[in-house]
Amino acid sequence: MNFLGRFQQLGRAFMLPMIVLPAAAIFLFLSQLPWDLLGIPDTADYLQAAGHAIFTFLPYIFALGVSLGLTGNALAAGMAALAGMVIYVGVTGTADAQIEPTVFVGSIIGMISGFSYERFKNLRLPEYIQFFGGPRFVPLFVSVVTVILSMAMIGVAPLIQRMLEGLGDIVASGGGFGVFLFGFLYRILVVFGLHHLLSHVFWFQVGGYETADGTMVYGDLPRFFAGDPTAGAFMAGMYPIVMFALPAIAFAIIHEAREDLKPKIRKTFLYASLASFLTGVTEPVEFAFLFVAPYLFVVHALLSGIIMWITYELGIRHGFSFSGGVIDYIINEHLATRGWLLIPIGIVVGVVYYVLFRWVINRFRIPTPGREEGSQLDEWAGDIPYRAPLILQAIGGKDNIVQMESCITRLRLKVANEKLLDNNALRNLGAAGVLRLGGGNVQVVFGTYSELIRAEMLKAIERDQEQVLFSSPVQGRMIPLEDVPDPIFAGKLVGQGVAFIPDKGELVSPVKGTVIIVYPTMHAVGLRTQEGLEVLLHVGIDTSKLTGKQYFKAVVQEGQEVMPGDMLIRFDLQRVRKESKSLATPMVITNSDLVHSWRFAPFKAVKKGQSSVLSVVLKERNGGGERP
Repeated sequence: MNFLGRFQQLGRAFMLPMIVLPAAAIFLFLSQLPWDLLGIPDTADYLQAAGHAIFTFLPYIFALGVSLGLTGNALAAGMAALAGMVIYVGVTGTADAQIEPTVFVGSIIGMISGFSYERFKNLRLPEYIQFFGGPRFVPLFVSVVTVILSMAMIGVAPLIQRMLEGLGDIVASGGGFGVFLFGFLYRILVVFGLHHLLSHVFWFQVGGYETADGTMVYGDLPRFFAGDPTAGAFMAGMYPIVMFALPAIAFAIIHEAREDLKPKIRKTFLYASLASFLTGVTEPVEFAFLFVAPYLFVVHALLSGIIMWITYELGIRHGFSFSGGVIDYIINEHLATRGWLLIPIGIVVGVVYYVLFRWVINRFRIPTPGREEGSQLDEWAGDIPYRAPLILQAIGGKDNIVQMESCITRLRLKVANEKLLDNNALRNLGAAGVLRLGGGNVQVVFGTYSELIRAEMLKAIERDQEQVLFSSPVQGRMIPLEDVPDPIFAGKLVGQGVAFIPDKGELVSPVKGTVIIVYPTMHAVGLRTQEGLEVLLHVGIDTSKLTGKQYFKAVVQEGQEVMPGDMLIRFDLQRVRKESKSLATPMVITNSDLVHSWRFAPFKAVKKGQSSVLSVVLKERNGGGERP
């Protein structure tokens, strides 16, 4: 795995244990309510104990979470990490100096467990001791390594503690500029999904604070929840960005959309802005302009850093357990310093962003969603099970997937062959962007439905149903078969399928199969797939009468084997458009009785040979025997 690929996996692993932190914040918030008025005064103590317990055992949570995140939830890796933490605490507890387990140590043990699992999961030992081979070797190996690590830490722990405190002093000496630099780099790293690596250092390691009971806690986030009044510098400035700036961008995109596309764009980006405002999930909005105007994203990153600098200089200290959304803002306000200032600052930031983005989009004609082909961020509710197989095809099929994980907003993939990815198909299927990090490591940004998409893709792989995947036979626009201006095709009397409006005079094969018929006028061709499906491709409506004028030229013969993308027919687009009823080109399966279910991609612009426009699952026949 290459450098960026390894670090994107590590970034996702750090995200997993952070999911539990909102529970701690909620418990601490609820502990402030007047439970004594309800006659249950002890509830406040219980809730406060629950919240603090999560922070107390945070090193264990990170060790377990990082190990699971690095290995796709391998239980052996998780058990190894948990055993490693128990051993570490036991060994370091024998030292004269008090050595507290930290998130840093938990993360190190989690990484050791994760990498050890990947290294030894297929270990083969002599048969008489093979019981300890494979995944069972991992907890044993990690236990030994942790003993050595623990012994070393007894000697170096005081030095590391001084280094962490010193690093905090260095960062603090940078003042507002240090906060600005953090904010700028954090926003840039969001593009690559590596921002969790940067935030992990500042939120969980930099700076120390001694609590009333003498316990040392490290990092901006734990210090904030432990009551350190100086903590929160690296989190407070996030609130104006995610609560106001990103929603303002979404509204600017809505208002700059074409009038005919505004209803759909409004619905899509209102949801995206609400996700950012409530939960701090910003990628659906950010990726809407990242790929069409990357320089604008750099401006956005610079403004983010400046906003964080301003909040720092104003003495605002606020924190969050997960992200800078309004839910975290309200829950954690009781621990903040001058947190109320974030609201007026956010309003000003929102106005600036809205005016700036509307002006830039209009002035430089940036093709944000809704200005040309509409939004790629479609509403997914209820549609994921149908699109998942098409997404799987656009990625190159199950055989192309080496590893597939997901975080909150993106699929994180390692593929065998990057050339098999169809970027245009993925965007048509709802991806806001596709990032190629090299070495087969790819990220596909689908927003907050990414985990559900991954689950449905895994179901499709596990079912392994017999299905046939269709590519686009033309360059143009895909339309429902019902929209074809011909009652025979529209009524599905010939068969079920889809149709296309071509904008180029070329028809290619959508499947692997055999040419079974080329009509004499060469306006249509029939194919039979190896699964037995018979596919009719018919260029235009009422084109059978176009004879003797070289309207069509077939480049295949009956009996010829073809692959997806192979040329079938060339035709004079302008003459066919002028002298036929319509250019609508149906692609139908004439023996639809073999089909169990149909899955259609969104009816949008397609490229010639583009994958994932249609997928059909075949019926089982003769107990799953061979098809004709």
